[in-house]
Amino acid sequence: MISTLWLEKRKPHWQRLEQLLDQSSRKGFRSLGRSDLRELGLLYRQIAADLAALRQDAGSVHFARYLNQLLARAHNIIYSTRKTRTSNVVEFFLTTYPNIFRKNRNYVLVATVVFFVSGLVAAGLTWQDPEFKLLVLGPQMVETIEKREMWTHSIVAIKPLASSGIMTHNLSVGFATFAMGITGGLGTLYLIILNGVLMGVIGMACHLSGMSLKLWEFVAPHGVLELPAIFIAGGAGLRVAVGLLFPGYLPRRESLVRAGNEGVQLLLGSIPILVIAGVIEAFVSPTGLARPLKFGLAGALFTLLTLYLFTVGKNPSRETG
Repeated sequence: MISTLWLEKRKPHWQRLEQLLDQSSRKGFRSLGRSDLRELGLLYRQIAADLAALRQDAGSVHFARYLNQLLARAHNIIYSTRKTRTSNVVEFFLTTYPNIFRKNRNYVLVATVVFFVSGLVAAGLTWQDPEFKLLVLGPQMVETIEKREMWTHSIVAIKPLASSGIMTHNLSVGFATFAMGITGGLGTLYLIILNGVLMGVIGMACHLSGMSLKLWEFVAPHGVLELPAIFIAGGAGLRVAVGLLFPGYLPRRESLVRAGNEGVQLLLGSIPILVIAGVIEAFVSPTGLARPLKFGLAGALFTLLTLYLFTVGKNPSRETG
């Protein structure tokens, strides 16, 4: 139970932080002197501790909500003033991003499972009723597959342009999958299922036409990067959905802001992966490179990606769950 005396002692510190924040909002961050900045940082840490104490008392919900908003304002001011340097970008990819991924790996796992379950169901439907592939792929692509021909010849002919188009498409899929998290995850799940169904139908259609190896030697080199990146984008969308639907002890807006911050970081880290996948899809996957080399490259890339995501920047003392 939080006492009235404790509240009276702490309120002046809360009011002082609010004064500093108001001054920064009115006159700009540069209006704060060196001593003000030191005080701002000290108050931020002290009031974060006050908030933790208030959350344990059911009768102090309105005070906790007030401090939540106060700390959110302070956080935005403190961290928005950091200059973006090359070292910050390097630190993000070597430390921040792998840790954010591991913290949210369960959301990525859900996206992965949904994709593969959708793919297996679609493959089963195509196996039972080969005409099902017409509904998904359309007659032109089905005819190409039944002729045991790949549809990648145009990529080989215009590699640079194809690479740009592939990157743009992959990035748009990633962004859309993340952004649809704001629908409570329904849009994110729909896009994941749609892509899973497409992969399942294509895989089974090629199998029925006796060209599975042709398909997978094309998909493997870039797919080992492209698919995980899409799963990560899906996980980012699901993280936003959980923050929206299940705010817990936080106000829904604050919960959504925190979830969105983590989701954006997850998405940003997947962008270079999608770019690399686009280059490989245009310049390696459709070429006549020996099949063992393509599968070997796929294995090497997947191993490197796995090591990066699960081991780089690992700090056992900081990681939880």
